[in-house]
Amino acid sequence: MQTSPQFFKTGPSPLARLFFFVLLSISIMVADSRSDFISEVRRIIGTVIFPLQKLAYLPFSLQERLDQYIADFKLVEEINHLRREYLNSRRDFFRLQALTSENEHLRALLGAARQTEMQTVLAEILYTPRDPFSRKITLDKGSSRGIRPGQVVIDDLGVIGQVTQVFPWTSEVTLITDKNYMVPVQIDRNSLKTVVSGAGKNSELELRFLSINTDIQEGDLLTTSGIGGVYPAGLPVGRVTHIEYDRSHKFARIICIPVAGVDRHRQVLILIDSASAPKTSDNPESYAPQRNRQTKNHGI
Repeated sequence: MQTSPQFFKTGPSPLARLFFFVLLSISIMVADSRSDFISEVRRIIGTVIFPLQKLAYLPFSLQERLDQYIADFKLVEEINHLRREYLNSRRDFFRLQALTSENEHLRALLGAARQTEMQTVLAEILYTPRDPFSRKITLDKGSSRGIRPGQVVIDDLGVIGQVTQVFPWTSEVTLITDKNYMVPVQIDRNSLKTVVSGAGKNSELELRFLSINTDIQEGDLLTTSGIGGVYPAGLPVGRVTHIEYDRSHKFARIICIPVAGVDRHRQVLILIDSASAPKTSDNPESYAPQRNRQTKNHGI
């Protein structure tokens, strides 16, 4: 009987092949447990196929790097946004602090204005001179608002100075720390009357020509005595901070600091009283001699 030719040989039976591979696996495990040959073969195979593994993993690596770059870019944008928000919040916070401080100062000025019987005008400091030896400031109120030379300028703590020059919309104030400026005062503790003058440096005041036996102590408050009719009585001026006694001299060296100051706030009060304000011209040259006479009259 003629049979058709076979193009493919069937080979060993499935059972024979199973037995062969089981036997081969057992042999490999035994060889691996008793020698390092299999480990060396495994290392060589791993070394050979490592480039292929890297090449196969390359698309996934590129995808991970791209995702990481996008995430970092979004994170940088978010950080920049949060930084801008933080800076804006800090700016608003500092502005709120400044407005709060200014509001409290204005309330204090309003309280000071209510305590004095004189009419007051609220003024703002436009600028202070850059010269460290100049003790003058410029205010935003002038003759158009009734400001005249000789009027006293205060803040919520005490006396700052006196108007010395007036222009239509601005005025110049000489501070009490000016070395040519004198204010009649009294010691609040014992009502001892004297004159305090500016030291012209370091925001200091001096009590001159007081004997070493004068009843004065560090910490004593100096207030205006009202002598001369320029300053209302009772306005705080300064506080004694240092006393030097030298028995070889007749007078003590007494240093004070002003209780008020233009370096704290921008707003001040100008005291206006038509009955007591000096009747002087707005011309600074014509006012200078009268100011000198007032200064002489302040001496005790």
